[in-house]
Amino acid sequence: MHLSPAHDAHPRTPGEEQFALAAEVLALLGDRTRLTLLHALTGGEADVTTLTEACGAARPAVSQHLARLRLAGLVDTRKEGRRVVYSLRDGHLRRLLDEALNVADHRLGDRPLHD
Repeated sequence: MHLSPAHDAHPRTPGEEQFALAAEVLALLGDRTRLTLLHALTGGEADVTTLTEACGAARPAVSQHLARLRLAGLVDTRKEGRRVVYSLRDGHLRRLLDEALNVADHRLGDRPLHD
């Protein structure tokens, strides 16, 4: 496997607290529905109805996933009338999602082709 240069590597050796929080974030990203929801939010703000359509999961499940992401501080919310609108908290998460999907692309590209 080819590794990119670490030009954006973490500037110092992480401590236990950083490792614990990073593991928590990665665990949250380890769910396909949450990844799909976060990816949908890379395109901009969206409400639960739009996100439900984007990921194809049941609305109650989408709401529960969004609640977990909000409590973890990965997404922000704002009210627009009775509607709750979600957005990604910051660009770090967007880059993490992009890198995870790039790894998936590379792994899929490394598979032998079958006729």
